[in-house]
Amino acid sequence: MKRIHVVAAVIRGQDGRLLIARRADTQHQGGLWEFPGGKLEPGEAPRDGLARELMEELGIRVQHARPLITVHHDYPDKHVLLDVWEVTAFSGEPQGAEGQPLAWVLPKALRDYDFPAANAPIIRAATLPAQYLITPDGLQVPALLQGLQQALAAGIGLVQLRAPNMYDPQYRDMAVDAVGLCAGKALLMLKGPMEWTGDFPAAGWQLSAEQLRKYAPHGRPFPKERWLAASCHNAEELELAALMDVDFVTLSPVQPTQTHPEATPLGWEQAQRLIAGFDRPVYVLGGVGPADQARAWSVGAQGVAGIRAFWPV
Repeated sequence: MKRIHVVAAVIRGQDGRLLIARRADTQHQGGLWEFPGGKLEPGEAPRDGLARELMEELGIRVQHARPLITVHHDYPDKHVLLDVWEVTAFSGEPQGAEGQPLAWVLPKALRDYDFPAANAPIIRAATLPAQYLITPDGLQVPALLQGLQQALAAGIGLVQLRAPNMYDPQYRDMAVDAVGLCAGKALLMLKGPMEWTGDFPAAGWQLSAEQLRKYAPHGRPFPKERWLAASCHNAEELELAALMDVDFVTLSPVQPTQTHPEATPLGWEQAQRLIAGFDRPVYVLGGVGPADQARAWSVGAQGVAGIRAFWPV
């Protein structure tokens, strides 16, 4: 069955809300909500097709757009390749040119709408920020919490509380404080034994590669309303992450790092190949920082993750 190449737009308004449209009842997946877009014409470049579709469907002219995520999805009656772009600047007032209802919604409210199954990775990508802060090791708890406060004040929206050398009770106590600091400001991802997950229902969970190998055959450990991520380093671990139905992953190391000098870096080309075959948001990690964000986007990544590069102190 031929795969249909579709361009779709995550259109972000100045207030952070996203534009979605309701499919006509007569269409494939009719009655469900979607991100605006449509099929590419033969020989048409994705960026050109995006501009054409948004002018035809909404009457807007794209001024700034970048690749967000690529999704392959197989329905029983149709195979699609979704080429998704994030649009952050446009001219004109969006109108449903074909009579389709439109809605501007907050990213966190997207899960309240019924979308086609292929849109699940797009919703994740549209909700996640471009930068992922991982807390450094070796800090005393007061210094770590102070740095976390400063990072949140600077606008960090995704944090992994990583403290591998702390005693378990010390980490758990610090996690309680971090949950309070991040509430309403950022998504907090914790690490540790899976037995702890029930004690921190407000936080997401970042699986180590070892945990991924151990638990992936058992599937997702908690409902989709709670964020689940995994640390991956190769194609095999990415396959396990998909099997476990994680929401996003880190892929490392892309470049040489001070913390793991013995690890062979993937390099940008290999990272791009691995990301191309993975239908979920990917943060590149290892020897990268804010200056590499545009390059990360160009290879298909959600953004960049880092420790030193993002830590405010």
